[in-house]
Amino acid sequence: MGSSLLFQASRHASETGVINRVSAKDAHWDLLSMEVRALKKGQTWQHHTGDCESVIVLLGGQCAVKSNCGEWQPIGRRQNVWDGMPWALYLPRQTEFTLTALTNHLELAHAWVPTNEDHPAQLVTPEDSKIEIRGGHHATRQINSIIPPGFDCHRLVACEVYTPHGNWSSYPPHKHDAHKADAHGNLLEADLEEFYFYKIKNTKEHRNGYAIQRVYNDDRSLDETITAHDNDIVLVPEGYHPVSATYGYDCYYLNFLAGSAQSLACTDDPDYAWTRSTWENNQDTRVPMVSHAMEAKRETALV
Repeated sequence: MGSSLLFQASRHASETGVINRVSAKDAHWDLLSMEVRALKKGQTWQHHTGDCESVIVLLGGQCAVKSNCGEWQPIGRRQNVWDGMPWALYLPRQTEFTLTALTNHLELAHAWVPTNEDHPAQLVTPEDSKIEIRGGHHATRQINSIIPPGFDCHRLVACEVYTPHGNWSSYPPHKHDAHKADAHGNLLEADLEEFYFYKIKNTKEHRNGYAIQRVYNDDRSLDETITAHDNDIVLVPEGYHPVSATYGYDCYYLNFLAGSAQSLACTDDPDYAWTRSTWENNQDTRVPMVSHAMEAKRETALV
């Protein structure tokens, strides 16, 4: 049986331009939707955000955006997610825009969530994205912020994570499915819906790489182990959700989250929380896998 939490990439992406898509209705939750699109040079995508705030993350290529709240061009520098740091554009509700591909291949991820608040449109450049090296040993990974907690928006959070092959990520297993605060009002855990969108570093010689993700809760009424391939989306409606990158294939995933707070506050699985104490001064030297130095040395234009 297939997993109810796995949405596989569309076989008809070349015809429709939509590589993968999951609406809040498809996910059987309240807020968060996402899609991934591909455009060729000169192609356009027109959209109206309606009553939703929205973020567009460029996975590869360059584009121009014209809207009723501003114009931005060119946006993007990396050829693909392995080639540099992220660019993104946050757009508020009631924004009408036209996005035009400026390169032969443009790939973008788009997430949206309903809102009753107004926030300014904002361009996120590689210089705005902070790199965090998290974990240690074979649980070392790189996190690039895109829409971090504290960003001037209502609900959205976004980041991208690079996991070297053979390593674990989102570890120790953690959850964010209950809104909890301490006696002083400090947030201990937020109740969040979350997408994982995967890219696997395949090559011409070695294809069909994958990652393994487990999603489970305390009473095991939810307990699924999922095989995620390139361009797949995995839903995390609740529970703990660690990831393992298979040996020989580096793993990238883009996280979109939204819920009870614009936060990443979470709770570790108590059975595995002890592993944090083993990480000090023992981080994998393969990270960072992309860096700001790559941006500084970039000399050639995308085509």
